[in-house]
Amino acid sequence: MNFHEGEIICIDKPYGMSSFGALARVRYLISQRLGVKRMKTGHAGTLDPLATGVLVLCTGRATKRIESLQADIKEYKATLQLGATTASFDMEHPVDATYPTEHITRELIEETLKTFIGEIQQVPPAYSACKVNGDRAYELMRKGRDVELKPKTLRIDEIELTSFSPELMQMSIRVVCGKGTYIRALARDIGQALGSGAYLTALRRTRVGNIRVEDCIRLDDFPQWLDNQTIEDIITEENKI
Repeated sequence: MNFHEGEIICIDKPYGMSSFGALARVRYLISQRLGVKRMKTGHAGTLDPLATGVLVLCTGRATKRIESLQADIKEYKATLQLGATTASFDMEHPVDATYPTEHITRELIEETLKTFIGEIQQVPPAYSACKVNGDRAYELMRKGRDVELKPKTLRIDEIELTSFSPELMQMSIRVVCGKGTYIRALARDIGQALGSGAYLTALRRTRVGNIRVEDCIRLDDFPQWLDNQTIEDIITEENKI
C-alpha cells in the first residue's frame, strides 16, 4: 500500500463515534506506522454519531476523489419509532411531542412510502452540519439560536418496508438514495405523511456505490489490518516525525 500516493479505506463506523473521530483514529494509526507527522486523510460522506456502517476514508492523493465518491448512491437500513418526535429526529434528544398512531396500518405505511420515491424536497435537520451564514446549524441550535434551513432537491431511488410492529409502533425500512439525503429528516417526513410523528432509533449505512458494509474493516480491527499491510510509501525528511 502507498498511503501518500493514495488509498481508499472502508471502515464500519461504530455506534456513538463521530465520523471525524473515526477518521482521526485511522489517521493517527497510519501516521504512527509510517513515522510521519500527519497523513493527509479525509472522508467521503459524514455519518451521524448514532449511526453505524460504511465510512469511506481517503488518504494522500486519493483525497482528490472525495467529491466523486460523495456522489455515489447510498443504501441505508433504518428503524423508526412512530407516534413521537425529537428535536434532532433521532435518539440524541428526548421525545418532545407525541402523536396518535391508532390509524396506522401496514397498508397505510406501504402506500405512504411510495410517495417518497423519485425527486423530493427535503428540509435538512436543524441539528446538522449545514451552514447558515458560515456557521454550522447544530452549533447555532446549541447556542439557543433559531435556525431556518431551505428545502433541498434530493433523489430516493428505492424505499422498502422491511418490518412493522403494530404493538410497538416501530417500522424498519431500506432506503437507496442520492447525495445529501438525511435519513433523520426522511423519518420526520414519513411520520408527518402518516398523520403522526416519527424519529430514528437505529441507522446503518450498508452501501456506498459498490462498497458494501460486509467488505469494510471494523475500527477495532484496523490496527491488526494495518500491521498486515505491505507499506510502499517513501518517507521524506519533511514528513518524518
